[in-house]
Amino acid sequence: MKAKLLLLLLVLALSTAQAQQKPPISWREVASWKLMAPGVTQLSPDGQWFAYVLAPNEGDAELIVQKTTDTTRYTYSIGSVTAPQVSFSDDSRWIAFKVFPKDKEKKAAAKPGGKPLPDNVYLVDLTTNKKIEFNRAKSFAFNGEKASHLAVLLAPAAAAPVSATGSDAVRGTDLLLHDLSTNKTQNIGNVADMAFDKKGNWLAMTIDANDRVGNGIQLRNMATGVILTMDSDKARYQSLNWTEKSDGLALLKGVKDDKYKNERYSVLGIKNLSGLPELITYDPKADSTTFPKQLTISPNRTPYWSEDLSRLFFGIHKLEPAQKKEAKPAAKVEGSKATTVESWVKLKGDTTIKSLDDLQKALAKLKPDTTKAVADKKDDADKPEVTVWHWQDKRLQSRQQVQETQDKNFSFLALYDVAATKFSRLADSTVRLVNVAPKQLFALGEDDSSYELEANLTGQNYKDIYLYDLKTGKRDKLFTKFYFPAFGNSSLQPSPDGRKFLYWEGINFHVYDMVTRSVRNITRGVPTSFVNTEDDHNQTTPPRVVIGWSSDSKYVLLSDGWDIWQVPAEAADARGKAQTAVNLTLNGKRDKIRYQYRFELDPDEKGIDLNQPVYVRLYGERTKKSGIARLDKGKLTPLSWADASIGGLMKAKKTATYAFSRETFTQPREIFVSTNAGLTGEKQVTKSAPQLEKYAWSSGVRLIDYVSDKGDTLQGALFLPAGYEPGKKYPAIVYYYEKLSQTLHSFVNPGYSGTGWNPAVYTSHGYAVFIPDIVYKLNDPGMSAVWCVLPGVKAALKTGVIDETKMGIHGHSWGGYQTSFLITQTNQFKAAAAGAPLTDLVSMYNIIYWNTGGSNGAIFEGSQGRLVAPWENWEAYYRNSPMQHVKNVQTPLLMLHNDKDGAVDFTQGVEFYNALRRQQKPVVMIQYKGENHGLAKLPNRKDYSQRMMEFFDHHLKGKPAPDWLQKGVQKLELEEHINKQIATLSDN
Repeated sequence: MKAKLLLLLLVLALSTAQAQQKPPISWREVASWKLMAPGVTQLSPDGQWFAYVLAPNEGDAELIVQKTTDTTRYTYSIGSVTAPQVSFSDDSRWIAFKVFPKDKEKKAAAKPGGKPLPDNVYLVDLTTNKKIEFNRAKSFAFNGEKASHLAVLLAPAAAAPVSATGSDAVRGTDLLLHDLSTNKTQNIGNVADMAFDKKGNWLAMTIDANDRVGNGIQLRNMATGVILTMDSDKARYQSLNWTEKSDGLALLKGVKDDKYKNERYSVLGIKNLSGLPELITYDPKADSTTFPKQLTISPNRTPYWSEDLSRLFFGIHKLEPAQKKEAKPAAKVEGSKATTVESWVKLKGDTTIKSLDDLQKALAKLKPDTTKAVADKKDDADKPEVTVWHWQDKRLQSRQQVQETQDKNFSFLALYDVAATKFSRLADSTVRLVNVAPKQLFALGEDDSSYELEANLTGQNYKDIYLYDLKTGKRDKLFTKFYFPAFGNSSLQPSPDGRKFLYWEGINFHVYDMVTRSVRNITRGVPTSFVNTEDDHNQTTPPRVVIGWSSDSKYVLLSDGWDIWQVPAEAADARGKAQTAVNLTLNGKRDKIRYQYRFELDPDEKGIDLNQPVYVRLYGERTKKSGIARLDKGKLTPLSWADASIGGLMKAKKTATYAFSRETFTQPREIFVSTNAGLTGEKQVTKSAPQLEKYAWSSGVRLIDYVSDKGDTLQGALFLPAGYEPGKKYPAIVYYYEKLSQTLHSFVNPGYSGTGWNPAVYTSHGYAVFIPDIVYKLNDPGMSAVWCVLPGVKAALKTGVIDETKMGIHGHSWGGYQTSFLITQTNQFKAAAAGAPLTDLVSMYNIIYWNTGGSNGAIFEGSQGRLVAPWENWEAYYRNSPMQHVKNVQTPLLMLHNDKDGAVDFTQGVEFYNALRRQQKPVVMIQYKGENHGLAKLPNRKDYSQRMMEFFDHHLKGKPAPDWLQKGVQKLELEEHINKQIATLSDN
């Protein structure tokens, strides 16, 4: 009896366990997986509300507005969206957001005959949750700090006639101005652009009507409702730009000139807004003495006022003369309206037409002679389509082609001094790039023309540096052939007062005083190094991170990779007392904690206010813990420190309410709100990844320490499979891309990536995932993977989690190169998937990086390639090229390589495929027509995600090979195969 009872209890326990067992997430279900959309999380200015968007991989998103002090929660459907638009009013009473067409509606509209669907805007009163809908909305904005109105600029009506195209197209449409207090809406017609000043007292509107009649710039006083027309002309007004203090507005005005292809622009400035607004106009056409001939103000650079409203800054560019053509009578082309009317007139007057046969003969006679029209048409086929590649080109022709639009739109910086009524050109053909420092006292110019060819050949960057005194207009060269390491923070960084700038030279940071023209080495003698010795690219002494200038411009906060140092810009303070650098964080280098960066809580700040708390992010280099610390006038207080990824700190504009994020590999990113500066008593205000509990999920993570074959102390992240049982071994995928062990606590939402890879889906399906770090030695990028990955895998095997007989490897791009190389050096992996791999470093060096048009040679010598030029070390290229060792490959390989890959040329994949095929090695290459370096189209991303898992499931889990993997797919059978693949997406 006892035995039967025991057996019954065992059966019940087993059945209960089976009932509670969760399934892995299938690729089909990945489509509906909801995640918190990045970049859309917002705290209301008063800290009482938190808004975020929950969006599926496919389908319609929701905006969720959560009260931070209680459980009040509003949810709004906002359609299918990739870039949500959400905004709180400054008084936090209102929220406005875009509502987009639903996913099904978008797909229907995308079909032949479908029509574009408009977006709408919802305005919600958060005190009542009552909403107002504005249809056919293009953009919207609250009137800044005033928070009295919402402006909604409508898109043109679908049925509206198109009177012109290009620059002649009418841009004006209806602007709805909704009064938040009265709930009344005013319609203002023919508005092309609108912009509120920051304080919300003024609304600027450009008017753009048919035939440009009544066009102009108008200002509406938001308190009185009075509209002032500041300028009106048969012109195009554009590029509205308010000053930060709301005391000035700058814009452009363009007028047609039949002598030129492009319009001739002038710059307008409006100021004295506290009284009677004043209009300032600078028209180059009226300035025959100082403005360069054959130039005009450029519409491609937004104008702006100097802080003191004494000068207007803008861009200038070349005028293109209109082509002169001799007037010719219009050719009568068959089917044209003119010839049709004339034909019918002749036919009606022809009395000889008695029958259908007569009519057909008459029609034949009336057929117009199009020979002349064809001859008159310029035959472009007779023009050669030629490109001349010259060895002295500073930029490759391919690079020039990629940058053609950028080059055409380039403008030279210039200014107009209002009081002196004087134009000054800052940038010119010698110094093309000029950046104005804060306060607009000085500017810094950079000229790389003498070194551009060298940079494009070697990846080493040099520039000549110029200093402009904007009061006198004087320009002086400060540095010749100044070196800018391609990695690290080596740019020139002006101080908030605009009188100094920070720069890196050699192994030290320096401060240049633009007023006294003096230089000070500010880090010589500091008991640490600011050289990034961990950077293994082929660059000379790249610097560590610059945290930023203090708001009083007296100090610079610098990182040595571990601690944050407060370094004085001057040798002595105002009392003449000598100053020294201070380590603010103290324990970083000692405890292997990186104080990585500062959280910028005020978007309007001008430098770091050291009298206010400074929040910084902590990261444990060896523990992978993270947290947030606060610096109070030099005193450090750790606020959080956990086995999680913590960050994303933000602060409400008007109150001491803070929000921050926390996540682990097994728990999705959530937002927590605290109402005190110590970030205590936090409350979770989001619910991301709501489907998480439905599926089997990773059981956790392990941090693996190991040493490379070259003695480097490294780490790897081991993600456990769902349902992990100690003592049981699991199939594993090894994935890598340089150093990624820092992702140990990063949650990965299931999705269709552009590479087919998603560690969360693989662990859900019972795979262990191991991600080891790789560091590189110069001239050995491939061997570095061998020296780092294999010892890492060996260390991971010691955990007992991974089945050494069922290991696969995968990487994409640079990681694809590591994969294709590793299988030439070892046979311990049972399957390999390489996405867009480099396979022949010799040929790859001389291939174009088509996405940028630049040379791969510069990438090899100065960036990721970590090699010298091949003719300086042929052996290094042979030693590290998968093609040179292709005969060693025994591992089944799945390659993804697309025919329009602009990063790693398609030929690299084809070469390796053909070499393996020639030797009858097991290789399958998947190509998606028209795709670039990664998969962009959703159907392709879905398809490859499924195929890659089918590939690994067969080789590592012993599942039957699908037909495409076992015997391939013939061209005539491809469509049928694709339909079957879609139908079975995927239940494994």
